[in-house]
Amino acid sequence: MKFLNVIFAVLLSCGLLNFAKAAVPTFTPVTLALNWKAEPEFGGFYAGQILNHYRDQGLDVKIQEGGSGTPTIQMLASGKLDFAIVSADEIIISQDRNKNNKVIALFATYQKSPYIIMTHAERNFKSLKDVWTSEGILSMQSGLPYYKFLLNKWGKPKAKIVPYLGGVGNFVNDKTFSQQGFISTEPVSAERAGAKTKNFIIADEGFNPYLVILATTEKTLKEKPELVKKLIQGTRNGWQAYLNSPEATNKHMAQINKALDFETFQKGASLQKDLIITTKNEALGSMTKERWEALSQQIFELKLIKNKPNSAESYFR
Repeated sequence: MKFLNVIFAVLLSCGLLNFAKAAVPTFTPVTLALNWKAEPEFGGFYAGQILNHYRDQGLDVKIQEGGSGTPTIQMLASGKLDFAIVSADEIIISQDRNKNNKVIALFATYQKSPYIIMTHAERNFKSLKDVWTSEGILSMQSGLPYYKFLLNKWGKPKAKIVPYLGGVGNFVNDKTFSQQGFISTEPVSAERAGAKTKNFIIADEGFNPYLVILATTEKTLKEKPELVKKLIQGTRNGWQAYLNSPEATNKHMAQINKALDFETFQKGASLQKDLIITTKNEALGSMTKERWEALSQQIFELKLIKNKPNSAESYFR
């Protein structure tokens, strides 16, 4: 009898063990590549990760940091990545050059582009045109579409153009220095270092691409449609959580990117909020065909593409 009881106990424990194994949830691994370091513009993606909004969709999302010049658009188009962060102008240019595996926008974080030119308040510039047509140093990536847009609008700048290398050290130490940046990052860092800034949003001059776009490729969208939908939903939930309460996520990102402190993350999250939330009753990350068509026309007029892409194929609806 004792022997039978032992056998029964062993069988029962094995059954419970197998049941426990079966009860452990499984998650689909996903890698999301950023085109810059952990900063407030990526807050919703990190919130989706650490607050389990991706896991609620059955996904185990790994976020891969980028840096200066990280070519996420090329990595997507070549099939090296399934998901990455890019900009709308990059997608349009890429679709003109890569016909076989087009990059597709899934979720647009910024409804108004956060690109700025940051200047010293003491210079009393009244407009971005004043910066462009005044002597001094202007740190910008001259190959970017918005640089070409401004060049086309106002002609050759009087300011000396130098490469943008990131950071605000040169700006803080030189009153003649102006530079490109994100409204959520560079001005906060510069002011915490003692500088007084005045910032001009480039979108106000008429060039306003969607920015910090979660993107994939035609191939991934065709082969993994349910995965794509789950990633979009997890991202939307993550961004909503971050907009509502960014503190926990900012503490997490501040541990990853030690170049920015927690207070800088907090201030940046506040500054960018109005550029992310739309005034219409649209879901976070939504896009319109009209916006894509307008941007395609601008890119075409700047001669950055030979043919305008079908705007309806530029984004997922």
